[in-house]
Amino acid sequence: MKSHIYLAILTVLVASLYRPVVHELTVLGVFRSATGPVSHQGAPIHTIADTIHCEDLHYYPPAGQLFTACEDSVLPRFQWFPPLVTFKGPADTTGSIHVIDPKTMKSSRLTFENFSGPFITHGIDITEDPERTGAVYIFAVNHLANPDYHGGDVPKARSQVELFHHVLNSGTIRHVRSIRHPLVATPNDIYAVSPRSFYVTNDHLYREGYKRVVENLLPIAKWSTVIHVQLDSLAASSAESGVDATVAVEGLWNNNGLGHGASQEEVLLTSAIGGYLWRMRPHDNGTLSVVDEFALDSTIDNPSYYQDPYRTAEADASGYVLGGLLRAVDLDKTCTQPEATDGVMVWYIRRQPGTAEWEKRLIFEDDGSRIRSASTALLVPKVPTVAGEKKAWLFVTGFLSERMIAVEVTL
Repeated sequence: MKSHIYLAILTVLVASLYRPVVHELTVLGVFRSATGPVSHQGAPIHTIADTIHCEDLHYYPPAGQLFTACEDSVLPRFQWFPPLVTFKGPADTTGSIHVIDPKTMKSSRLTFENFSGPFITHGIDITEDPERTGAVYIFAVNHLANPDYHGGDVPKARSQVELFHHVLNSGTIRHVRSIRHPLVATPNDIYAVSPRSFYVTNDHLYREGYKRVVENLLPIAKWSTVIHVQLDSLAASSAESGVDATVAVEGLWNNNGLGHGASQEEVLLTSAIGGYLWRMRPHDNGTLSVVDEFALDSTIDNPSYYQDPYRTAEADASGYVLGGLLRAVDLDKTCTQPEATDGVMVWYIRRQPGTAEWEKRLIFEDDGSRIRSASTALLVPKVPTVAGEKKAWLFVTGFLSERMIAVEVTL
């Protein structure tokens, strides 16, 4: 009798673990192999010069421009980048913020005013200046070294957020202030609500060591958070002054990328390692709650939402776009190798026409020979040349990519 009970318990345990284990092995790409460069629709690839390691990318429709933060050379990322547990140092480089014209595929660096770095780039976001037409504020994560680190339990990094101001179509960007708070420990990506309010993800609780490995491997290690930050003033005497922060989300695994959804009532959040996209609802008290969950078959990072400007009741290509890694299982090894390749997968999720069902499909894939790593993918609309045509430029960039790419896709 006891053997039957034990067998029943074992059956239930295996059944309960089978699905999440298989999902995680799929997400990590354990059973996938890079079979060569693949663009599913056979379109030519456009490469954009001077876009090194641009981890995040945002399209700002009022200006028809893309904004990103990049490194200025290749090797520093393989010497210092806390999100990949790379602490060889030194952390003394100054990256740059770029504006990209999707019509010319040209990238232009903005000249800093009142800022000299260091600036180790990661996630960014943009919000309009409510007091000046034709101007924006840009929040950007900066992974600085900790000046108090001399060994022991003191963290090696002391990351913070930088706030900049940019007048559109000018060649400069002005540093407004730095923002630092104890709750913002391992910042990854940013969702800007206004110049004085933003969300930021802590992708891990632990910066390095075996506990971080546990965070990466076990879905039950739901220790990362999303923090809501509010600023009392844009004029600050120090990075810590006038900064109020509260926990907006906890209890989810590996909170990572943030993005704007279909409206102000929708915040997008991803679990990179888990391969999950969550649609979140913001509340007046600054917290976020899950509305929907989508499971993808690869790691995913910074999400974006494509609003089809040519949508009709019968044909609407609006949807979510997410980039990820073909074989994330290799990243621990390849992240220390400047010459390595990391293949990419780009996903597109939209409602099936005339139904409440969701369609999920792979719209781009590469073995890493044309684009190494994908942390952000987004769509920029193309004017239809044929009635009912749904085409867009797909831009893909990554935390280890030496150049951003663009390819035309049919939606």
